[in-house]
Amino acid sequence: MMLTAAIFAAALLSKPVVAGSWQQNVSVGDFNRVHLYTPDSVSAIGQGRGLLVVLHGCTQSIDAFLTANLTQVAEQYGLVIAVPDAMNKAGFGCWSYWQGTKSRSAGDYKNLITLANNLVADVSYQIDPNQVYIAGLSSGAAFANTTACLAPDVFAGMGISAGPSIGTSSSGAIGPCETANVAARCAQYAGSYASHFDSQIASIAHGRNDTTVNLCYNEQNANGMADVYNVSQLSGENLISDGSGRTADETLWQDGRVSMLWFNNVNHAWSGGQGASGSYINSNSINYAAYLAQYFQENNQRVNRNSPPELSSIHVSQQNSVVTVTGNATDVDGDAITVTADFTDSVGQQQLVSAAPAADGSFSLNSPVLADDWYQLTVSATDSEGLVSTAYTEQLLIGPPPPATAPELSDLAVAVDGQCATVSGRVFDLNRDLDTVTVEFSNGTVSATVNADLFSATQCQLAGGEQSALITATDQGGLFSAELLSFTIDAGQNATLDQHISAGRLDYTNYANCYLEYGTASFVLREQVITGDQCRWQDDDASCFGPAQSCSNVAPDDGDDGGPGDGDSGNPPPPAPTDCVAYTTNNYSHKVAGRAYSTGNIYFPDYFANGSNATMAGSTWGVTTLSSDDGSFWQLGACSQ
Repeated sequence: MMLTAAIFAAALLSKPVVAGSWQQNVSVGDFNRVHLYTPDSVSAIGQGRGLLVVLHGCTQSIDAFLTANLTQVAEQYGLVIAVPDAMNKAGFGCWSYWQGTKSRSAGDYKNLITLANNLVADVSYQIDPNQVYIAGLSSGAAFANTTACLAPDVFAGMGISAGPSIGTSSSGAIGPCETANVAARCAQYAGSYASHFDSQIASIAHGRNDTTVNLCYNEQNANGMADVYNVSQLSGENLISDGSGRTADETLWQDGRVSMLWFNNVNHAWSGGQGASGSYINSNSINYAAYLAQYFQENNQRVNRNSPPELSSIHVSQQNSVVTVTGNATDVDGDAITVTADFTDSVGQQQLVSAAPAADGSFSLNSPVLADDWYQLTVSATDSEGLVSTAYTEQLLIGPPPPATAPELSDLAVAVDGQCATVSGRVFDLNRDLDTVTVEFSNGTVSATVNADLFSATQCQLAGGEQSALITATDQGGLFSAELLSFTIDAGQNATLDQHISAGRLDYTNYANCYLEYGTASFVLREQVITGDQCRWQDDDASCFGPAQSCSNVAPDDGDDGGPGDGDSGNPPPPAPTDCVAYTTNNYSHKVAGRAYSTGNIYFPDYFANGSNATMAGSTWGVTTLSSDDGSFWQLGACSQ
């Protein structure tokens, strides 16, 4: 398919609201640091979302991609973005594409395949395994190309920007062009997986003003991948524009299997489009991530382009503890449809009912008799090809409403990253009328993001030293609960490179990396535990670090999950509770909080205190006081004085 300038410009200029957020420095797929962005949207093709793994270049921090206009692309095209920091760096923080064994089970090749497979396996991301792509800049581009050749079964497409050809030496990256038989090498890497090249696609790109990596590699890589796919180049060249004067020149091969771009007015950098910024991020040409997203969407050879069924006119009613769901389910492809209603109670027990709609698409489903409780109703339609409609969801209350009760907070935790703190936990609202969860930090109050019963809020630029965060959950009736968390911020040491060396935090061993990244500007180092009582000073992405030495102000790892050696920035573990605590609330809330359990009649269950097994008066909404000295053995009544 031809990617026209008009279509591309319209795609870039229609910017949906960005509702997602970056999860920074996540440990996943054997990588210690991955920046992840998950959009609210889903892909327009296939099932669920796509995944785009982006690899940094030499000396380039993964933080640079936080300002490279990736979030707009993620939301518009339903792409999860993953930006991993290489674990086995070579040279100036490069992906080591010229070193080591090129194997699916070796080094960062294995880590990238594991990263992609782990994210696909995690149902919370809703990633379509047929829409997994990999891209990169410079050394990251060469490494992405190699990885896509090693695992064409995993990666449906690649985006190679300013990358030396696979199998070339490190000298070839910044010196004369090295001739490489890309097709032969790629086929050799794939081995028994080579049949998956039949449905893989590739975009190859380069900045016209690049004076770092030889321009010859752009055509060598494009022609090489075309030979792998056995497709011929189409005549002519297309001018791609984002509508703001930023352009690129595009050459295509048969069926859109290969695309070659020249970014106009771009040097050795990732082309981020208008407003992009960051180390080795250039804003003079089109947004390459947006181009890739549309190129992949139009030319992906693996997705089932059959349309999923659609639900409409859903109506839900109740009578005598039975719920009736009516509506319409249609499929434009004429496939057979099954409609399913899932009734899940507050403890996660599911009851399913299914039926085929009538010839006109109408359906009616009746639940079994449901016990008094809150239920999550989910209605979906599945066609004979296995495609699933967008689900209809609704909260249902069976039985009398519970008394007005303040929301409850639990599983509270704080994660510290530099001078940023993320507070997270669970919030349970018995009446299902939660209004807000806010977290008050020393430098401002943040409205938490709430997803089901999970919430989180992040604040940065916190001052060093002891800090606290006040979490408040408020319902629509004004009832609230609040908890206070304490934590410590390590502001680090801010100095120039020479000053850090003079202070003994750095030495000349890693001087080049530090100088290339910061030059003569001031930057922050923090002391991190390596092992036992050994520490080192390093910057936030660990690209600039000093020698191992005795820890100065960070306690050694004590081997448990709360010590500084476990990655909590030096905060000591909280002391074990020794004082008695007591809670007065309804029996159902005690059960949800783990202080009680229930048995007996499903309509009028009996409740018992965990540990003592003491009988609690009343049924679901009976109010009881429970107390405990250790958080596990609960008994009736308040704490003894």
